[in-house]
Amino acid sequence: MIDNKNDEEHPLESTKQEQQALAVQPDKPGLLDRFFKLSEHRTSVRTELLAGLTTFVTMAYIIFVNPNIMAAAGIDHGAAFVATCVGAALGCMLMGLYANWPVGLAPGMGLNAFFTYTVVGEMGYSWEVALGAVFLSGILFMIMSLSRLREWLLNSIPMSLRFAMGAGVGLFLGLIGLKTAGIVVDNPATLLSMGSFGEPNALLAAICFLMIAVLSHRNVFGAILVSMLVVTGIGLAMGLVEYNGMVSMPPSLAPTFLAMDVAGAFNVAMISVILAFLFVNMFDTAGTLMGVAHRANLVDEDGKIQNLSRALKADSTSSVVGAFVGCPPVTSYVESASGVAAGGRTGLTAITVGVLFLAAMFFAPLAGMIPAYATAGALIYVAMLMMSGMAHIDWKDHTDTIPAIVTVVMMPLTFSIANGIALGFLTYATLKLLTGQASKVSVSLYVLCIVFIAKFAFL
Repeated sequence: MIDNKNDEEHPLESTKQEQQALAVQPDKPGLLDRFFKLSEHRTSVRTELLAGLTTFVTMAYIIFVNPNIMAAAGIDHGAAFVATCVGAALGCMLMGLYANWPVGLAPGMGLNAFFTYTVVGEMGYSWEVALGAVFLSGILFMIMSLSRLREWLLNSIPMSLRFAMGAGVGLFLGLIGLKTAGIVVDNPATLLSMGSFGEPNALLAAICFLMIAVLSHRNVFGAILVSMLVVTGIGLAMGLVEYNGMVSMPPSLAPTFLAMDVAGAFNVAMISVILAFLFVNMFDTAGTLMGVAHRANLVDEDGKIQNLSRALKADSTSSVVGAFVGCPPVTSYVESASGVAAGGRTGLTAITVGVLFLAAMFFAPLAGMIPAYATAGALIYVAMLMMSGMAHIDWKDHTDTIPAIVTVVMMPLTFSIANGIALGFLTYATLKLLTGQASKVSVSLYVLCIVFIAKFAFL
């Protein structure tokens, strides 16, 4: 009887245990969790969405700055605004869906200035031809990302010149910001001189710059965007800005969509321009992605970065896609580190940034109200950040230091990123060759030097 009782109670106890186990069993991972591997990266949908919002706010200044710069090249401001939003959104979507990285992309600062003020303004090409050069540089970047050419070229350029290129672009960008604000003006006797802070534009640009610096130091959320909007509000109160509303349907993209002139970019004189777009984009992207990878714990135990090849392919493809809609090279933004600091670990962060860029298209009236002095303040601040790369140069070896300084200084003084790169490379190769260090110069660098010599001699 006892044995039978035990036999009868045992199934009941098992059933209760099974019910308890089912009650505490976690739900199956959702679609987002499975696709972006959220659990594997120890994150959640809520965290990724907040990280995406953080990244967007820190880089949202580009939707106001880039249209102003592109409009100076003759592009319709409304179309440039929509192209900025669409190009950034597509780049973010590619990065999130293909590489599963928490990185936001948008038209590159510095490259947009080179596009407008050098290729169009200084060299006299139409903005359609300049877009053709962006397209070709993007195709070259894609080819390199699909082959071993990327590693070969990345490794062939000395570290001192890589850091110098980023710093030089920053100084070039800073000069444009100072010039736009009227803080630095032309002078027939001294070439350049200081403008008057009695002028509202110069004063408000300086206030914007200082406000960004202070708020950034205090870790205020969206410091650049907040400062630009505050200064715009001051301008509005002073009667310097005309209120046009806040929200509307997006302007037409027709003026820039598929407007690139690829045939016109097939010009010998454009080789240095295409190479400049390529080099700056490639090295800036590589540095940004590697930095974000370490912060987002995307590096395995062997030191290998997860999906780095896919991230580079997504970035290079974004430049090509961006050219179709009318953008300068679309590249990964270092501001993505803010989203990573907020917990972003997967491509869902990038998708969120992309969706917010698409939503921003409905704020075209606001974008049209942002004055040049507000964007100038942002340009000057971003330029200062880009100069930090000079700290990584070996200042003890003059054969490294001098070419780096030549690169940094000649970019703004010749008003050309391409000229700065060419002169820096030539100086590096010459100094190494004449000081018995010819073996430190790669074959690819010698080839590039020959191209640059031909450019200066015959073009």
